[in-house]
Amino acid sequence: MSIPILVLLAIVGIVLLVLIGIMLSLIGAYIRAFFNGATVPMSKLIGLKFASIPYGLIVDARITAVRAGIPITADQIASHYQAGGNVVPTVQAIIAAKKAGIALDWDRACAIDLATKGSGKSVVEAVRTSVDPKVIDCPNPEQGRVTIDGVAKDGIQVKVRARVTVRTNLDRFVGGAKEDTIIARVGEGIVNTIGSAESYKAVLESPDSISKNVLARGLDVGTAFEILSIDIADVDVGDNIGAKLQEAQAMANKSIAQAQAEIRRAAAVALEQEMKAKVQEMQAKVVEAQAEVPLAMADAFRKGNLGVMDYYRMQNVQADSDMRSSIAKPEQKK
Repeated sequence: MSIPILVLLAIVGIVLLVLIGIMLSLIGAYIRAFFNGATVPMSKLIGLKFASIPYGLIVDARITAVRAGIPITADQIASHYQAGGNVVPTVQAIIAAKKAGIALDWDRACAIDLATKGSGKSVVEAVRTSVDPKVIDCPNPEQGRVTIDGVAKDGIQVKVRARVTVRTNLDRFVGGAKEDTIIARVGEGIVNTIGSAESYKAVLESPDSISKNVLARGLDVGTAFEILSIDIADVDVGDNIGAKLQEAQAMANKSIAQAQAEIRRAAAVALEQEMKAKVQEMQAKVVEAQAEVPLAMADAFRKGNLGVMDYYRMQNVQADSDMRSSIAKPEQKK
């Protein structure tokens, strides 16, 4: 026998040993699936092995589904796993939906599982909420608020805390708005209902009118839930917002009036200073005119229009005028 043939036989032997080893590692999963009526072909198990897919998880999920009467193939389960889905919870959700009489096929369950990934929710919780409704606090205490505040037409604030009972709508779960939207819509409806009330007393007398008005708005449209009821858990009277607004308006009017008065005072002061400046200007002109009198007299002397006797007579008249003025003025006390 030649050397190449020996090498070829050695290679074939190694390949057979590897295949036998793989089959031996898969035989347990194959037998488990076979005796549970959820047979998975050995070729499929080998393919899962080479694809680095946990074949044991796929086999267990298929066994669980088949024993519950749900026909799901290993390929479907493996595809959902490769898409990043949670295989076991998805199968459990379909089983729970079937027992509850809710129509939920494999494709929709996978879509819901992928939609809830990373949100803290799960497809199992979605199905459970569809069967057993959940209660949502409105507002959400985790967001730092404990009441929804509205103001009636008489200016009195009303504080309300509501509880919304919802049920998951699986048909709208993928792409539908979640709990935050329900809380926001219910809060908006409560504020609007309180604001349309003529008096806060009307709200206190019939708090169920709030839930009726809000529920009639169809707030669950476009959401992943169906609102079953809106119950008013607590209602209380808050501040007199109308009085506070009037007080604030009065203070604002006062500030405006004071500002306008200050503007008028500043204008008056400016006008007074302007008048004083004009008086100083006129006095300066008088002094300037008085300074020209001696010059005019000197010119008259030079031209012969004024004689010495005329000058003396003018001085006497001026002295007589000064004397009469001093006599007319009362004597000032020292």
